[in-house]
Amino acid sequence: MSKFWKFLDEHAEDIISATLMSVATIAIVVQVIMRYLFKSSLSWSEELARYVFVWMTFISISYGIKMRKHVKIEAALSLFPKKIRPVIVMIGDVISLGWCVFVVITGWMLLGKVIRSGQISPAMSIPMYFIYLAPCIGYILSSIRCVQTIVLRVQNYKKGVEMND
Repeated sequence: MSKFWKFLDEHAEDIISATLMSVATIAIVVQVIMRYLFKSSLSWSEELARYVFVWMTFISISYGIKMRKHVKIEAALSLFPKKIRPVIVMIGDVISLGWCVFVVITGWMLLGKVIRSGQISPAMSIPMYFIYLAPCIGYILSSIRCVQTIVLRVQNYKKGVEMND
């Protein structure tokens, strides 16, 4: 794997999330300064912050899967014999992958409707399909991360290595 692809695999969500958080923070700070110091508010800053948070949320789902820090139920897992717990976790990962693919397909269909509608945002006048693209991109990344996690778990299972997450 080239250095670029390795870097992208290791840091894509980190960089995107940090950039989006910075943009949202700057937009909100500028709005506060304008409102309280200059007694004038910006029409676009709150909308920008809202849309950036939407994008950040969907990118962060992928980050959670990559770090294997998404929600799971330890109490239910402990009901199974220790030997088959890794298999149960992998089944959960496959179900997560199925959910991700479902959201991508559903999001893609919704995105088509929004594109055909020609809807634009009220304050910034940007096409709304940019916002509706967030679940598609976020869950495509999440699907990739789910596949990576499943492959890693299967490899570790075959080697007899237990993953602690």
